[in-house]
Amino acid sequence: MVPHLVTALTGPLLDLEEKILAATPAIERWFRLEWQEHTPPFYCSVDLRNAGYKLAPVDTNLFPGGFNHLASEMLPLSVQAAMAAIDKYCPDARNLLLIPEIHDRHPTYLDNVARLMQIFRQTGLHVRLGSLSPEITQPTPLALPDGNMLVIEPLVRSANGRRLGLKDFDPCTILVNNDLSAGIPDILQNIHEQSLLPPLHAGWALRRKSNHFTAYDEVVKKFGKLIGVDPWMLNPFHAKCGEVDFHSGEGLDCLASNVDAVLAKIRKKYKEYGIKDQKPFVIIKPDAGTYGKGIISIRDAAELKDLSAAQRDKMSVIKDGRVVSALNIQEGVPTFESIKDAVAEPVVYMIDRYVVGGYYRVHAERGVDQNLNAPGSQYVPLAFAQQHAVPDLRAKPGTAAPNRFYVYGVVARLALLAASLEMERTDPNPEVY
Repeated sequence: MVPHLVTALTGPLLDLEEKILAATPAIERWFRLEWQEHTPPFYCSVDLRNAGYKLAPVDTNLFPGGFNHLASEMLPLSVQAAMAAIDKYCPDARNLLLIPEIHDRHPTYLDNVARLMQIFRQTGLHVRLGSLSPEITQPTPLALPDGNMLVIEPLVRSANGRRLGLKDFDPCTILVNNDLSAGIPDILQNIHEQSLLPPLHAGWALRRKSNHFTAYDEVVKKFGKLIGVDPWMLNPFHAKCGEVDFHSGEGLDCLASNVDAVLAKIRKKYKEYGIKDQKPFVIIKPDAGTYGKGIISIRDAAELKDLSAAQRDKMSVIKDGRVVSALNIQEGVPTFESIKDAVAEPVVYMIDRYVVGGYYRVHAERGVDQNLNAPGSQYVPLAFAQQHAVPDLRAKPGTAAPNRFYVYGVVARLALLAASLEMERTDPNPEVY
């Protein structure tokens, strides 16, 4: 399904799409060379925003939880990519331990877990589930919406303390689908004889979005030079404030000045490109965290003084009760994509360095300048099955779904490459990387 693209047939995005399609051989060679130097994250999802005048990633998740939303036609590609990923870490792997979120027993999330298990079983692995929750002391059934069951079991450290598994199950590889927002549990630390994927510093206990944005700046500058486009067309402006307390007011001056600075940079670009029908705004979000929590949209720094008590509470604590202090100010990129009059944004999924599908996140009650990762959102699989890797160079720009999805995949892979650089540079044990 292709959404209604309000600005698809005019404006700068058409020029961007044309340049990316024309440079496809150079782009694919460039990625191939980059992956010879850098190791991609094991898996990843990227939220994109198509504003018509730019196409940019706004969030990169290293513990993606929506594989159940991908089109079933993409399953063979996911299996092939998973094989390539596993081969890098344990070519003779027989057993895979999957560690999901602790408290999330929502049917939709469990469907994601079931899809991951299906993918890795098709690669030739025995897959079992282990829980970080101390409440799981014996094999526990979890009901799926289709009536099938998953079984989750307590984790067990080996006698020498160097391996992690389950009773009578010793895995070569441990795949974590828990973003570690609550911290790194002791049972996951000091595992030296198995591949732990993603690495612990990919979790929100240690990871910071500002590091990712900085790496993305570097990647997109090189890419922009490669195909001859302004990097801003692919990149939101951003800034960071290290210590902010919404209740006491500490750090709000820093936040306001950074909001003003980012808004000024956006206005300058809008003037440069003749964008008159969009008022600049910024998204303020925690430097660590996910699930769309702790996010507000601001059009003027003065709005910070008028936040309600509820808004201040929302910005102060996120998932797992984590207190927020460091914040990112990110250029707001509106979305002009819609499905049946509901606002939509594409989310692209990758395993290793391969695009394996995606979906539109759709929200009927949100505006084009709001966060769509919120209760009430729905998901429509992207038509990546239409040979996304083989764009139709004869089609008029803006008219062919494979071309648009190929462009989505290119921009998502730029964020994937940035995540690779980010992981290398923040690794606490670089000699082991």
